[in-house]
Amino acid sequence: MRAYFSQGLFGRDLLGSVVVFLVALPLCMGIAIASGMPPAAGLISGIVGGLVVGFLAGSPLQVSGPAAGLAVLVFELVRAHGVAALGPVVLLAGLIQLVAGVCRVGVWFRMTSPAVVAGMLSGIGILIVASQAHVLMDAAPKARGLENFAALPASLYEAFTGEGESHIALMIGLGTIAIMLAWEKLRPAKLKFLPGALIAVVAMTATAQYFAVNVNRVDVPSNLFSAISLPSMGSIFGLFDSTLLIAAATFAFIASAETLLSAAAVDRMHDGERTNYDRELAAQGIGNMICGFLGALPMTGVIVRSAANVQAGSATRMAAVLHGAWILVFALLLPWLMRMTPVSCLAGILVYTGVKMVNLKQVKDLAVFGRGTAAIYLATTIAIVATDLLTGVIVGFGLSLFRLALMSSKLKVDLAHHDEPGTASLTLKGSATFLKVPSMARTLESVPPNTRVNVILDGLHHVDQASLELLRDWGRNASKKGCELVVDWKELNLKVEGARAVA
Repeated sequence: MRAYFSQGLFGRDLLGSVVVFLVALPLCMGIAIASGMPPAAGLISGIVGGLVVGFLAGSPLQVSGPAAGLAVLVFELVRAHGVAALGPVVLLAGLIQLVAGVCRVGVWFRMTSPAVVAGMLSGIGILIVASQAHVLMDAAPKARGLENFAALPASLYEAFTGEGESHIALMIGLGTIAIMLAWEKLRPAKLKFLPGALIAVVAMTATAQYFAVNVNRVDVPSNLFSAISLPSMGSIFGLFDSTLLIAAATFAFIASAETLLSAAAVDRMHDGERTNYDRELAAQGIGNMICGFLGALPMTGVIVRSAANVQAGSATRMAAVLHGAWILVFALLLPWLMRMTPVSCLAGILVYTGVKMVNLKQVKDLAVFGRGTAAIYLATTIAIVATDLLTGVIVGFGLSLFRLALMSSKLKVDLAHHDEPGTASLTLKGSATFLKVPSMARTLESVPPNTRVNVILDGLHHVDQASLELLRDWGRNASKKGCELVVDWKELNLKVEGARAVA
C-alpha cells in the first residue's frame, strides 16, 4: 500500500477516476431514459459498476456501468412486462454470468464471431438513433425500430407546428450533438481529458436555464435511495414465465459477450496486467445480481468509459472504484443540479453515441476476411432493425455457422474421360458433406450412358452419410443407363468411420 502512494499510482488513479466520472455521469442518465427507466436507475448501476465490479473485476482498467447495448432489450422488456419484471430478470442474468465465471467458461464467450458482435452493436446503434430522435423533440418513442422511423416525419411536423416548445427541445438536442462534434475536432490538447458530452451538457443546460425554456428535464429524486425498488416474491416467481427466462438468458449472453470483447480491446490499449476472463465474468455476474436486487439497469464492461480510463493514465482498478464513489457523492449531494438538465440534451448524447456505434468502415475491415464476413455483419444489423435484438443475433449466428460449414466442406469434384471409350475417372478431393451433394449429383448426372466410372479417393479426407448415400444410390441405378460405378467401398467406409471417430 505504501508503494501505491509513493510511486504516484494514487494520483494517476484519482485523475483517471474524475475523467471517467465526467464521461459516465451523463451516459448513466441518458441510457436509463433510453431504456424507459428513471435516470436514478442508471446512476445506481454506475455506482455498483464502480464500487463493486471495479473492485472485483478481472480486467483492472475496464470500467463497468449501464450500456447502450442493453438499452433496447430493457426498453422492450419494460414495455412488455412492466418495470417490476426488470429486477428479477437482471438478477437471474447476473446469476447465469456468475455460474459461467465460476465454471470457467468466460473464455468461451470470445468465440462469438466479431462480425455478429459488430452487427449487433450497429443494429443497436440504429435503434437508439431511431428512438432517441423522438426524445430529442420531447416525444415518446415507439416500441419498434421501424415504427420509430415511420413516425419520425409526423413527430417533426408536430414539433414545429404543434403547441408547446418541442422545437426548442430539438434545438437543444441538436446543439448538444454539434458541441460534441466540434469538441472532438477542435479541443485543445491541454483539455483533452474533458469529455465532449460533459461540455455539451453544461453548455446546453446553462442555455436552457438562462432562457427559462419549458422543456422536459431529468427527474432525479432528492434521495437516491428512494429510487431502489426491491423485487417482490410475486415478481421473482414470475420468472417461471418462459418469455422472462429467455430474456434473462439473452441479457446474460449479450452482456457477457460485450464485456469480454471490450476487455480484450482494453488489453490492447495498455501493457499492464492482462484480463482474467473468468474472474471478469463472475464479477459482472455479482454486479448484475446486485443491480437486479436494487431494481437498477443491467451493466456491462463499457469500451467508451474504459478507453477514457486508459487514456487518462489510470494505473490500477482503484480508478474504476473511485469513479463509482464520485457518482454516489454527486447523486447524493447535488441532485438539484442534475434536475436542471434537459432530457433532449441527454438524447442528443445518445444519438451521437448511436451514430458512432454504426461504423460503416467496419464493412471494409471485415471484408478483408472475406465478403461472407461482411455479409454476416450487414445481415445481423438489418435483422436486428427489422425484427428484434434476439432474432437478429440468432440470424447472425446461423449465418456464421452456415459459412463455417461451407468453408469446412470444400470439395473438388472432377470427372475426366479417358481415351479408352466408355471409361472415366471421378476424382474427389477434400470433404464430401451434405452441402456438396448437389455438386456431386450434377457431376454424376452428366456421365454419358454406357460409361464405367472409377472413383479415386486418394484426396478425400472426409465423407458424411448424405454423400455416401448419393454414391450408393447412383451405383445401384447406374445399370439402367448401362453405366457402372467402380469404388473401393471398404476404403470409403473407413473414411466415414474416421470422421465418426473425430466427431
